[in-house]
Amino acid sequence: MAVVTGASRGIGAAIAARLGSEGATVVLAARTTEESDSRFPGTLADTARAVESAGGRAVTVRTNLADPEARERLVAAAEAEAETGAIDILVNNAAVTFFKAVDSFELRRFDLMFEVQVKAPLHLAQLVLPGMRRRGQGFIVNISSGAARHPAVDPSARAPRGGTVYGMCKAALERLSSGLAAEVYEDGIMVNALSPARVVRTAGTVFHGLVRPDDPTQRVEPVAVMAEATLALCGVAPKPLTGRILTSAALLDELGWPVPDEQSFAEPSAP
Repeated sequence: MAVVTGASRGIGAAIAARLGSEGATVVLAARTTEESDSRFPGTLADTARAVESAGGRAVTVRTNLADPEARERLVAAAEAEAETGAIDILVNNAAVTFFKAVDSFELRRFDLMFEVQVKAPLHLAQLVLPGMRRRGQGFIVNISSGAARHPAVDPSARAPRGGTVYGMCKAALERLSSGLAAEVYEDGIMVNALSPARVVRTAGTVFHGLVRPDDPTQRVEPVAVMAEATLALCGVAPKPLTGRILTSAALLDELGWPVPDEQSFAEPSAP
């Protein structure tokens, strides 16, 4: 049983489909159930079809990750679906992101970003850990970003695009990952943070201007690469991996796994 947040599109949808291809039951969590719910394409229903087409079983739970009670309902629903009553895999992928400079960043938006990208992963981990401990095994993957790394301070560099708060959230998520990994190591629970090696082409990155669809020279990462690397961290790698801050392509290279192409478990699209 796997739970994937932010599963209606992008990286989360591709991860869910890849886990489904291994026969997993995947609980899909996001706010978007219908096309009219978001400015971006992609819904939980689309991802559910992709999971089931790949050979898995999908359960959709509409979830506002900013709401602690909704997070509790999500885990309760997933545990009710699990044959063992426990969740085996938790992928914390959901994000709410605003790109603005620090001097004009509204605190209410900071609070929302931190709630979804940091507090929600911590809370969900707290909720799934008892079941994982009972089974003596579990896998938590927190989806991070290269934005977590400290930027170079260079007056000649191009002006930043307002990613400081986003980077703060991802840096906190990475520290949560390594710290939690140390705390639960003796329980047989693996915890890792995973970032793409370069920007991933999704509806969100196009909207924020991080991907330029009309620029054929821009190098981007297919969502399938993150999906494959996530699978490796969910007990499929030949040796236990935990407490690592990883990038997708480097991990696959370390394991000797082929890097998927653009068409492999691509982001599901509406029919």
